[in-house]
Amino acid sequence: MPLNTSRSNLVLIGMPGSGKSTVGVLLAKQLGLGFIDTDLLIQEEAGRTLQDIVDGDGYQALRRIEEQVLLRLDVQRQVISTGGSAVYSEPAMSHLKADGLVVFLDIPLEVVVERIGDYSARGISRRPDQSLEQLFWERFELYSQAADVAVNCVGKSQEDVCDDISAMMLQMPATR
Repeated sequence: MPLNTSRSNLVLIGMPGSGKSTVGVLLAKQLGLGFIDTDLLIQEEAGRTLQDIVDGDGYQALRRIEEQVLLRLDVQRQVISTGGSAVYSEPAMSHLKADGLVVFLDIPLEVVVERIGDYSARGISRRPDQSLEQLFWERFELYSQAADVAVNCVGKSQEDVCDDISAMMLQMPATR
């Protein structure tokens, strides 16, 4: 199924635990697109896990590597699952938006906490003095600003979220 948009990629943004990777794989299958998980690209480039980067070099190092990886992406017809901190880089988000429809997978803080549990081992890019709640609200604003559309994921399975996005894609006016 072709994307009914002038942009060939679908870019998923949202908090860790929002389902970007799982929903991304389902969407790619459903829409006949490829799938890219940028967290995996970051780990591949750095040769270590996201948590190792944060522990060894700090959260800003992770954001710099993430920005470089995102700016180098030159793909078409892909579902791109971004890391939760991708929205901190305006150049990277502009690059992704140039050929991608940006979809914010919106989940409440309680669901983030429930899904990710001990976030200290998750490789989350946050200031050392920043609580998960503070990070959530800081990022919520950035996700809301960067997104072309937001999908409320409350009470929905990942399959339901995928179906909602697919249905939304069909309703968009075709521009190609």
